[in-house]
Amino acid sequence: MESDIRYLTDKKGKRTAVQIPYEDWKRLTKENQKLRQLLKVKSDLQEAFQEVEDCKKGKIQLKTLDQIIDEL
Repeated sequence: MESDIRYLTDKKGKRTAVQIPYEDWKRLTKENQKLRQLLKVKSDLQEAFQEVEDCKKGKIQLKTLDQIIDEL
């Protein structure tokens, strides 16, 4: 892949853009999407564990299943 990369530069020679083969772009985009989904899951889990800790400390009260369903 390294040899297929092309750089666009300005008049001073500073890199301003990169060109990569389309197949590489599709692969990188797909990997990026998977990583974003994993980060979302991680964030949601961290939030859920924090809610449980807050509940144990009496800071918040957990919702009932009926309350959760009503919010949908």
